[in-house]
Amino acid sequence: MVINLKTKLDKLVNRKEVKKMTKKTYEFFAKKQMNEVFDLYSSSIDGLTAEKIEDLRDKHGENRISHGKKTPLFIEILKAYFTPFTIVLIALAVISFITDYLIVPASERDLTGVIIIVLMVILSGTMTLVQSVRSSKAAEKLGNLVKVTATVVRDGQEKELPIEELVCGDVVKLAAGDMIPADIRLYRTKDLFISQAAMTGESYPVEKKADYEVTEHSTDTDLENIVYMGSNVVSGSALGIVIAVGNDTLFGQIAKGVSETRTITSFDIGISKTSWLLIRFMLVMAPAVFLINGLTKGDWLEAFLFGLSIAVGLTPEMLPMIVTTNLVKGASSMAKKGTIIKNLNSIQNFGAIDILCTDKTGTLTQDKIILEYHLDVDGKEDLRVLRHAFFNSYYQTGLKNLMDKAIIESADEELAIDVSHYTKVDEIPFDFQRRRMSVVIEDNHGKTQMITKGAIEEMLDISSYVDYRGEVIPLTEELRETILKTVDELNEDGLRVIGVSQKTNPSVVGEFSIQDESDMVLIGYLAFLDPPKETTKDALDALRKHGVGVKVLTGDNALVTKSVCKQVGLKNEAIIIGNTLDHLTDDELQKVAIENNIFVKLTPSQKTRLVRVLREAGHTVGFMGDGINDAPAMKEADVGISVDTAVDIAKESADVILLEKDLMILERGILSGRKTFGNIMKYVKMTASSNFGNMFSVVIASIFLPFLPMLPLQVLFLNLIYDISCMSIPWDHMDEEYLEEPKKWDATSIGSFMRWLGPTSSIFDITTYLLMYFIICPAVVGGSFHTLNAEQQVMFIAVFHAGWFVESLWSQTLVIYALRTPKIPFIQSNPSFILATVTTLGIAIGTVLPFTDFGENLGLVDLPGEYWAWLAVTIIAYLVLVMIVKKIYVKKYGELL
Repeated sequence: MVINLKTKLDKLVNRKEVKKMTKKTYEFFAKKQMNEVFDLYSSSIDGLTAEKIEDLRDKHGENRISHGKKTPLFIEILKAYFTPFTIVLIALAVISFITDYLIVPASERDLTGVIIIVLMVILSGTMTLVQSVRSSKAAEKLGNLVKVTATVVRDGQEKELPIEELVCGDVVKLAAGDMIPADIRLYRTKDLFISQAAMTGESYPVEKKADYEVTEHSTDTDLENIVYMGSNVVSGSALGIVIAVGNDTLFGQIAKGVSETRTITSFDIGISKTSWLLIRFMLVMAPAVFLINGLTKGDWLEAFLFGLSIAVGLTPEMLPMIVTTNLVKGASSMAKKGTIIKNLNSIQNFGAIDILCTDKTGTLTQDKIILEYHLDVDGKEDLRVLRHAFFNSYYQTGLKNLMDKAIIESADEELAIDVSHYTKVDEIPFDFQRRRMSVVIEDNHGKTQMITKGAIEEMLDISSYVDYRGEVIPLTEELRETILKTVDELNEDGLRVIGVSQKTNPSVVGEFSIQDESDMVLIGYLAFLDPPKETTKDALDALRKHGVGVKVLTGDNALVTKSVCKQVGLKNEAIIIGNTLDHLTDDELQKVAIENNIFVKLTPSQKTRLVRVLREAGHTVGFMGDGINDAPAMKEADVGISVDTAVDIAKESADVILLEKDLMILERGILSGRKTFGNIMKYVKMTASSNFGNMFSVVIASIFLPFLPMLPLQVLFLNLIYDISCMSIPWDHMDEEYLEEPKKWDATSIGSFMRWLGPTSSIFDITTYLLMYFIICPAVVGGSFHTLNAEQQVMFIAVFHAGWFVESLWSQTLVIYALRTPKIPFIQSNPSFILATVTTLGIAIGTVLPFTDFGENLGLVDLPGEYWAWLAVTIIAYLVLVMIVKKIYVKKYGELL
């Protein structure tokens, strides 16, 4: 029988031409008896033995999903070196090779132009390639810091392993909060509810049962004894055997069936719009320059080459590299500060957060809950209450929360319970609707007890009796009010309170269920201290200072939340209770969400709805959580934030993982995000305005000058030096004032920045034209241009080119210092050492270039001494004008970058 089954399985699953799980295959596993399924993989309820694991991995594959095909290295190289911008450069290099080498006499051959252009292509392509590889490796490295694990049984021992290590045949234990790590056939379940939203879009959890019978109308996701990778456990527990891993899972097939498309953010849209804006300028300006120079100068080939060089000057060929460098550097910087960015492109949204929604427990409060009191109904210390609570926490197989751990620790200290005298009979797992959980235990005398603990209101709903002063009596309305009053007093002191009830020898037919939680005896309650973190108040103040409003969204009750909020500085705040939100329309809820900051007794769906209406109101919302109930809201938020100790589904839903659950870490991460965004904006706005101004100047010069204002190779080399200088921008500082407010991409600000700051450079370009044409060049050569012979005119043009080349380089580079900050540069705001060093070197190289043989090959010659005095006046006047225009611009638009 085993041989036949294995043969059949091989035909279904391991066919070389189509190695994937099909509906027929899932039905095959769903219908088979568990001993047959175990035999297929030589497994058992004790799990796999070590020697079989590698063989099964070789046979059935690794548990990894290929999110789209990995781009081969040679494709990455082609994409880096052959962009629309570098293709223009390559075309220019080919034309230059023909005109300067192939069709000229051997004595006149010159490859300088070709070498410069090829150097630009190599520089742009290599830096883009390096940063792309760094980006991929950084994302992979950061992703590896956050591990999703599964509880696996191997050789009879439970182990916590990364899900990538699972193989077909592994026995997996599932509990509330777990991600389903592979496709699994269940063989034991207890009130197991699974969220399959990622697979089917169903908003409500579905129940899964091991004892399910397949019908002919069952679909893949209807099979109740099969659970699928990518879904998660909402409540209950289960054991099952892995039947498919990695790309062979249903989730893997869906991933392969659709192309991987990253969510387009406002940042992506802004980058795209800016690039196309400059390309449109290029498509208009380059042909215009070509026609103007061709008509006025008569040399159409030279005009064509000049038009191409202008096109290159207008294109931000370094933009992809600058952006990627900023993102990689930003992610690395955040990682050093305890913030892991799972997706590099979420950095911009992280810096743009203006509302942070956060749970209370473990975020505002410490991640360590202390059991302060175990009280009977009359409010007196009672070890019996602690004993019953211990049994409930110890024997439950679901997700043990901080309160469970505190109960077990207290019982270990105060009681000597020999668990060998007790046997667990059954349990009813926790869920967020009931807000309670139950276990049924039997002692070695045959006595059976159901013990339930949970939120006080819910415990009173299922308790018909109370153990009051040693006597079990009916729960009257008067006693109910007394109990609630005692609980309120504890809550006002900042203590969280849960109730404990029990029922002796409960009768049940079959398995225990929620219906058995009735007619119970309330025996007392537990009071927990969940003190605020020492850093919370300072962190909230810091977030407010930086323009981030904090809203507390918690499932806890109003009194405890109010006490904690008061201690952390959220005083006199109105408290909104979850059930009051359900009858509100989205418009009404939006108003309530904006005007209030503390929301209590929320369900997961209410948290999600609050996040959604805040986003619809135009806010960039971050949601910080670590529990199962937080995952939907984290997915709804612009940025989901979790911690490394969170449940699997929370970590999987998050864009950002904090290595410490501390709002101070979060605040530092937000500031790093803003710094990254700010440095990108520097390059985008500076380059856009600078290129616009330079090309505007070129058009003016082309109309009035009897020769080209600058040779094509000179334009290219000027652009090369400027681009190298800009490569240092990711290492620059940002003013503290810039970091105080959230930043969003506003594409319209690029256009206004170009219109205001671009033409300012053109003013001094034109004064330089006039200076060179009418004063400097005639003084050097000995007369005005039209009075000179051909040889003298060549010298006149070379001096002109050198003068404008140096002035352009100085003005274009030094304006970086003026435009990087709304303040006065070097007096109120200093650049980073790297930026200052690289830009200074760039200016130095460009300045000495006319005095070198290489400069002579570019068509540049020595400049006279009087030129430098005029240059100093020009640059100082230009920077003063930029400062004035900048001040007016900031006053009009509110910000510079």
